[in-house]
Amino acid sequence: MGVQIISELMINEQIRDREIRLIGENGDQLGIMSARDAMKIAKETGLDLVKIAPAAKPPVCKIVDYGKYRYELARKDKEAKKKQRVTDVKEIRMSPNIDANDLNTKANQARKFITKGDKVKVALRFRGREMAHINMTKQILDDFYEKLSDVAVIEKPAKLEGRSMIMFLGEKR
Repeated sequence: MGVQIISELMINEQIRDREIRLIGENGDQLGIMSARDAMKIAKETGLDLVKIAPAAKPPVCKIVDYGKYRYELARKDKEAKKKQRVTDVKEIRMSPNIDANDLNTKANQARKFITKGDKVKVALRFRGREMAHINMTKQILDDFYEKLSDVAVIEKPAKLEGRSMIMFLGEKR
C-alpha cells in the first residue's frame, strides 16, 4: 500500500505548478514562490524538491534527500504493519452430554485463545434425538461462560442455528 503512495510523489522537474509553498530541509517555512525558484534553492543545497501535499492550495513542497525520504516512509509503513493484530475466530465444539472434566478442559483451551486476543465461537452440536432436549442445554453454555467470566465477555449470546447452539466470546477490555 505504501509503495504506491511513494511512487506517486512528484519530484524535481515533474513539479509544474505556477506557485508552491516551500518548506526547507529543517522544516522551516520558506514561503510561497514559483516552482522554478524552489528548484533553484533545492539544487543549491544539493537535495531534491518533493511535492508532499499535492491537494493543498497552493501545493506544499519540501526540500529533502528523496532516497532518504522514501526509505523513511517505507520504514514507517513497515512499523505500522508490525503493530497491527489480526484477530482469529477459534471454534470450540461440544456435545450436550459433555462431562464436567471435559467442559473444564474446553474452558481452559478457550481461555488460552481469549488471552491471546482471539475470539472464541462456542458451538454445542446436537445429533439425532438430542434435539428434543434443547431447553436443558443452554445451561451448559452458561456454565462454560461462568468459567471464563474473568477474562471473557459474551459478544453474541447463545442462539440456536440449525442443529447447533452457538455463542461468541471476546476478550474483556
